[in-house]
Amino acid sequence: MKNEAMGKEKVFEIPRVVIAGDRSSVGKTTVCIGLLGALRERGLVVQGFKVGLDYIDPGFHTLVSGRPSRNLDGFLMSPEVVKEIYIRGCTGADIAVIEGVRGLYEGLNYFDDVGSTAQIAKILDCPVILVIDAGSITRSVAAVVSGYKSFDPEVLISGVILNNIGSERHGEKAEKAVERYCGVKVIGKIPRKSDLEISMRHLGLVTATECKNRWDDFNSVLDKIKRSVEENVDIKVLFDVAKSARALKTPGSRIFHAKTGRSEEVKVRIAVAFDEAFNFYYHDTLDLLALEGAELVYFSPIRDKKLPSGVDAIYIGGGFPEIYGDELSSNSAMRNSLKDFYEGYGVIYAECGGLIYLLKQIEYKGSSFEMCGVIKGLARMNGEKRVVNYVVGEFQKDCILGKKGDRFKGHEFHHSKILLENMANVDFAYNILRGEGIKDGMDGIISKNCLASFAHLHAASYTGFAENFVKSARRYF
Repeated sequence: MKNEAMGKEKVFEIPRVVIAGDRSSVGKTTVCIGLLGALRERGLVVQGFKVGLDYIDPGFHTLVSGRPSRNLDGFLMSPEVVKEIYIRGCTGADIAVIEGVRGLYEGLNYFDDVGSTAQIAKILDCPVILVIDAGSITRSVAAVVSGYKSFDPEVLISGVILNNIGSERHGEKAEKAVERYCGVKVIGKIPRKSDLEISMRHLGLVTATECKNRWDDFNSVLDKIKRSVEENVDIKVLFDVAKSARALKTPGSRIFHAKTGRSEEVKVRIAVAFDEAFNFYYHDTLDLLALEGAELVYFSPIRDKKLPSGVDAIYIGGGFPEIYGDELSSNSAMRNSLKDFYEGYGVIYAECGGLIYLLKQIEYKGSSFEMCGVIKGLARMNGEKRVVNYVVGEFQKDCILGKKGDRFKGHEFHHSKILLENMANVDFAYNILRGEGIKDGMDGIISKNCLASFAHLHAASYTGFAENFVKSARRYF
């Protein structure tokens, strides 16, 4: 890695590559996991990134690479912030592997690349390896690659990995077609192997935390994925592609810096719920809370019987509380500890799965589970509702995260319906300008010093998040 002055600007050099797909479910995550493992085994320090707001894929990157994976999103973040997160994340790394989202050109709109993998590749001036599900096609693969290559000349497609290859002859024919008609090298041909897949669930993959804690032979699955990639992808050529990335001009620090006088302020302890049920957090959000003066302590709503001692605030992120409804419900000691903290006007912030945990009840697959009862209502999950949206919201009143009139971008990602008691008197913090929210475009339930919403926020996008959360924890401890 090289980072040196060039006049008032600086340049930043590190090998980097985007792993993109022609569409969803072509095997990008499996390929990335294998590449991260194979590169790390070669003694390289590997940094993973994920395009978009997904929580699950970065969890696997982190597990395999040994370094926190980070999200890059061109809708939530300016190009300068994307670069800042990328460069900060790469500190000490030898190579960066950036996993795309959906198809290479899929984003917010049909008419531009905002929110897409292509947008991030252009912001970071990064070569792209295109992963294609080649099952049942050969010459047609060349047509796909040709179309993707010509669609946006600013996106540099520098190699192709063919997935789901049925036989050696199938792979050879598809490879020759791509190289003849497209002038792009096929750097990998991965055979069809169902035992390399990671289990799917209603919102995506099973999380890395769950796999690590509950899947006895998960390490052997990761090892099979790594070996398959090593055997079927030319790692040297991929590294050469990554080295072809040009130096980036680096922006100055806009977000990630310790503020003057921050060290003199009293530290606050924020308890972060983290286990199989709750693990949807952006690492950069946690870093920004720490930079604001928060000491983060972790606890498990499944296993621990009480909150950590001396905490000033609680952060409950998203996850799958419905899957662990029985265990969460059985742990009445933790539910009571959290309810007591709330009744004492402790500061609580909860997103999506965290919101559901704070309700009185979850109804899921014919079963009902008692939750914390902080918010009077229930979450119903009957399979009929699935919401995945970018969100734009505005605070309609002051609360622990912001002031009336403040705006934010975020996303919502759930399949539940919230039924609140006495809905007419519910106090909502957010007016959702884009997205659904909890009810009629309203989100962010306020109750005492608790704020709970469907909307997920990223602190590098809504920059008031960390400062306001920590200030609120200080104010009320």
